[in-house]
Amino acid sequence: MNENRKKISGFWTMLALLLGIMLLAGCSGNGNAQGISEDGKLLVTATTGMIGDAAREIGGEHVQVTTLMGPGVDPHLFKASQGDIRKLDRAAVVFYGGLHLEGNMERVLVKMAAQKTVVAVTDDMPRDRLIGSADTGEFDPHVWFDVDLWTVAAETVRDTLIEKDPANAEAYREQGERYLSELKELDTYVRERMLEIPAEGRVLVTAHDAFGYFGRAYEVEVVGLQGISTAAEFGARDVSALRDYLVERNIKAVFVESSLPARSMQAIVAGAAQQGHDVTIGGELFSDAMGEPGTTEGTYIGMIRHNADTIAEALK
Repeated sequence: MNENRKKISGFWTMLALLLGIMLLAGCSGNGNAQGISEDGKLLVTATTGMIGDAAREIGGEHVQVTTLMGPGVDPHLFKASQGDIRKLDRAAVVFYGGLHLEGNMERVLVKMAAQKTVVAVTDDMPRDRLIGSADTGEFDPHVWFDVDLWTVAAETVRDTLIEKDPANAEAYREQGERYLSELKELDTYVRERMLEIPAEGRVLVTAHDAFGYFGRAYEVEVVGLQGISTAAEFGARDVSALRDYLVERNIKAVFVESSLPARSMQAIVAGAAQQGHDVTIGGELFSDAMGEPGTTEGTYIGMIRHNADTIAEALK
């Protein structure tokens, strides 16, 4: 084990201990120990923006949602701070992605489930609808890019809120149905936009392999420089192979991601240019994180629509 791994291991050991201490302190009954805000709302903490957005849409005025990972944050490499642990501790309900999306943090969340309601939104997804990862031997966690599959996550959020807060069950059902209807419309929209791209040009090249579910759902060939997890580093051979692929397939555009540095894709564009092939950056896609709060892209539906529009316009 090298020095970096020792540091990481030590970090998570301390984090687990800190979590245990804070959970015990939470049982003593101060402030929001029962997971209710001062104005009577159910306190919900979500790891990612996509999950937090679903909780807000379905919970409405009856919940107060806090999201740990903001715009531009890579969940694969996320390290919780003491402030994040406090947000987890005070919540009545914690939602996370699961399927190792949150990396080592998942172990902490699983331990928390013995003390409070902690739910992975992928738990109810049929395993035959999940994509296996050759890199890790696990399932690909980027399920939100198949909008129809993401409706299962929304249903899990709805059912958990109903179970935890039965007094507001009818509101959660109504808001859940509205949100599910909007997701169905979104699924149709993305499908129609991808069909605008000629089949031979329907190739999505990105910095890491986050769009497998998108490709399967909307008939797009997906190629990533890195694997499913950004924790796996890429090398010069990966860059050369992707550059050659662009040249051979005559691909005209690649895409950068909001949660990853753009330099890797810029290097590939430059490499293709040296071989006489003109490739452009087709735009920025949101992959593991949404846009800024208050913007259209700061919602799940807005983020997915942005991606579909950006891909369609660049590849048409």
